[in-house]
Amino acid sequence: MGSSRRDLKTFPRAVQSNVGHALYTAQCGETDPSAKPLKGFGGTAVMEIVERHAGDAFRAVYTAAVGDVLYVLHAFQKKSTRGIATPQREIDLIKARLKDARDLHRQNTQRQN
Repeated sequence: MGSSRRDLKTFPRAVQSNVGHALYTAQCGETDPSAKPLKGFGGTAVMEIVERHAGDAFRAVYTAAVGDVLYVLHAFQKKSTRGIATPQREIDLIKARLKDARDLHRQNTQRQN
């Protein structure tokens, strides 16, 4: 969704590979050890992949709770110096893209019927 793919391509190659593997694992219906539920979204509806590389933290957020499609909602480098919490601006973007993913899925389902 949005710029997620483009943003992911800016990550170091090792991080891209690990995130790609975690997303593939999710597509297979399983949960990669690097993925955990993102707080504030009700259980496992939205998952966050956390990768550390050279002292930096990278995150990719996805949902598989919209039909049978996996949507990557956001990919970003966490730069917050205030603990481990995801910054509010990132949460707001994830919420907006989750809504867009649901709308897109609904439109695609209606076209098929």
